[in-house]
Amino acid sequence: MKTFALKTVLLVFFLSFLSCDNSSNDLIDAINDNNEETKEEENTNEDENNSNNTAKTVVDAYGQLRIKGSKIVDKNDNAIQLRGMSLFWSQWMPQYYTTGTVSWLKEDWNVTIVRAAMAVEDNDGYLSNPEREKAKIFTVIDAAIEQGIYVIVDWHSHHAENHLSEAKSFFAEVAQKYGDKPNIIYEIYNEPLDGVSWNNTLKPYHEAVIKEIRKYDPDNIVVCGTRVWSQRVDEVIGNEINDANVAYTLHYYAASHKQYLRDIAKQAIDNNLAIFVTEYGTTEYTGDGYVDTAESKAWWKFLDDNKISWCNWSIADKNEKSAALTPGASGNGNWSLDQVTESGKLVRTELIEKNPTF
Repeated sequence: MKTFALKTVLLVFFLSFLSCDNSSNDLIDAINDNNEETKEEENTNEDENNSNNTAKTVVDAYGQLRIKGSKIVDKNDNAIQLRGMSLFWSQWMPQYYTTGTVSWLKEDWNVTIVRAAMAVEDNDGYLSNPEREKAKIFTVIDAAIEQGIYVIVDWHSHHAENHLSEAKSFFAEVAQKYGDKPNIIYEIYNEPLDGVSWNNTLKPYHEAVIKEIRKYDPDNIVVCGTRVWSQRVDEVIGNEINDANVAYTLHYYAASHKQYLRDIAKQAIDNNLAIFVTEYGTTEYTGDGYVDTAESKAWWKFLDDNKISWCNWSIADKNEKSAALTPGASGNGNWSLDQVTESGKLVRTELIEKNPTF
């Protein structure tokens, strides 16, 4: 409303001091047109706010998500941005794969999305204990649905092309069980390594898994990993996956990956590719080192400017800088601020300040 009031004052000023010749009339008409445009913009914003105010949850407000150009849009075709937290590898931090953790993240951290990271190969993951690991993921999915937030189901692997049949089986089960829920987002390959080809390896892998998902779920978004630990989104340009609701994964660690990676991401965006930052850290790429506040904020501005959704790595009490919690923090939420790390506090503040509240 401040903009409209200022323009009205300017109109009165010009009416007082300008004669009513043709040029001044044209100027007055232009000001009136601008005022009308401003009122329309304000009305649109008020409508969106009213819609959010009447909704009980973010999923109630946004509904079924889909890809439109380089953006994720809601049920009303409005571009939206989700912000939330990723859980750590499921086999190493099982204590946070709980209803209590998801509920606390929604209520106290104001997340609109969580990410459940299904460990695949490493040290007793899905390949060794599929039923145990699935139970953890399903607990998080059920809790997210109950809380009315979105949930990424992440196949957390660096070698997923070696386990195609297992990936197809897992995602087919998830799609059959939850594919009718708008909450679900599939992330079918966490971080491919440097030496794999998008054309020859990654794209065929993604297409095979997506085909399995689409047997049971034609609607929900699938996020596809890209080469070099999900950084080379530019390599997809001109060779995209033929599916209307696919986004491409971008991962970064703020202290290590700076403007050059934002430039790569912008190339993809400018070529109409949708990007989803399913994992990022405020630290060095090792997950440790130091918290780079300045670069974290530079990245957040870039993500905001381009309406890119994100999940921070990670809800864990590991003794490293990227962990959001201090050692021994409860698996049921209710964390005091002295149980939240420097990185955790930085991200929590961003979530509380920027996410809509329901």
